[in-house]
Amino acid sequence: MPGGFGSNQDQSPCPCGGGIYGNCCGPLHRGDRRPSTAEKLMRSRYSAFVKEEVVFLMATHPEEGIPAGERRRILRIACRQVRWTGLRILATERGGLNDCEGIVQFEACHSDGNLRETSLFQRRGNHLEGDWLYIKPLILEPT
Repeated sequence: MPGGFGSNQDQSPCPCGGGIYGNCCGPLHRGDRRPSTAEKLMRSRYSAFVKEEVVFLMATHPEEGIPAGERRRILRIACRQVRWTGLRILATERGGLNDCEGIVQFEACHSDGNLRETSLFQRRGNHLEGDWLYIKPLILEPT
């Protein structure tokens, strides 16, 4: 059945595995909603790599000292070089609605293998009202 006005949401499966992209990570990428937990930010960043949502990736990972144009170029290359095929969340520690810091362990599968990472997430300004940000990998295990 053809859609009418307002039915332009992407109805494809969300790369993060959380449902329909238009209802899952799509609104986060468009800025219509904010990730509410560290895990949701991690999932939406994975989907952003799959969908080449470079602006979202830049906004959710502060990297001082690298000019924006260079970051954009590096991220575009990174998005295009790897064909991501799936995501599994292995563990979370803190990172909930009432936390300012969290750790997420995940495995991201791609056409050439898997990447297992334990990542640190923090809220901007260390305030509960702040947006979640990806800070850095704590453990990185390419497999």
